[in-house]
Amino acid sequence: MAKELARELINAGVHFGHGVSRWNPKMAPYIFAKRGKIHIIDVKKTLTGILIAKRLLAEVVSSGKDVVFVGTKRQAQKAVETAAQKCGMHYVSSRWLGGMLTNFRTIRSRLQRLEQLEAMQESGTLDSESKKQASRLKREIRKISANLGGVRKMSRLPGVVVVVDAKKEHLALAEAKKLGITTVGLLDTDSDPDTVDVAIPANDDSIRAIDLIFNELAEAVTIGKTMIGTRQEPVQRPKRVRSKRPALASANETKPETVTGGEAEPVKTVEPASQEEQAQQETPSETGG
Repeated sequence: MAKELARELINAGVHFGHGVSRWNPKMAPYIFAKRGKIHIIDVKKTLTGILIAKRLLAEVVSSGKDVVFVGTKRQAQKAVETAAQKCGMHYVSSRWLGGMLTNFRTIRSRLQRLEQLEAMQESGTLDSESKKQASRLKREIRKISANLGGVRKMSRLPGVVVVVDAKKEHLALAEAKKLGITTVGLLDTDSDPDTVDVAIPANDDSIRAIDLIFNELAEAVTIGKTMIGTRQEPVQRPKRVRSKRPALASANETKPETVTGGEAEPVKTVEPASQEEQAQQETPSETGG
């Protein structure tokens, strides 16, 4: 499976990096060689990054958290949308709005505004407005849908943020780092691997390479969803069986009745003698011979 994926990635041009003059020295461990004025990415490191990212996504999704795919550059928009819709997760492909994670409450209020406007449009209230007002409201619907349509169903902060080109999506990575959210990045030779938790070195300008990698990540998310039920099932502990042996009676309690003949006769308890009676029994009588 890994060999077939490596062959497909090479055919897609995943190993072609940027020009030598544009490289980031921190990407040196992920560079295989230099051909002319272009760096060649080590495909083994690409496969390693994909496997680590798939394992991470499966674990996070199985714990009940969500994933957000981010790719606003033209080469990544379609691949990001396809992968997110395939696994039923959230995506941002148009524009990353500042505060989408750190100011999530405001984002939710804008989505509620979108639902309100769409309800007006369906009920016909929007058509009853003036022509200028209706045009303004329709333009607002298109704007909110374009910017926030991919995160419309996201009701809480995600567990992982996956980005294409860490250099371009630095705002998303900065917000995720501030909130302690794990990040996965598809990085070219001009990016900084320290900005992400899991780095996948690859050509971020190849549409086919991005599509292949995100398809693999979407499959990992789907696998993680199948593991949710097995993790959330409560463990059935064996019922505690109480002993049928009667509890022992204490010394101060009356003993159970004894059956003699056909009638039950209570057993009398003998109270201990007082100190004065014990003293009289121990001393001999004065009148005795």
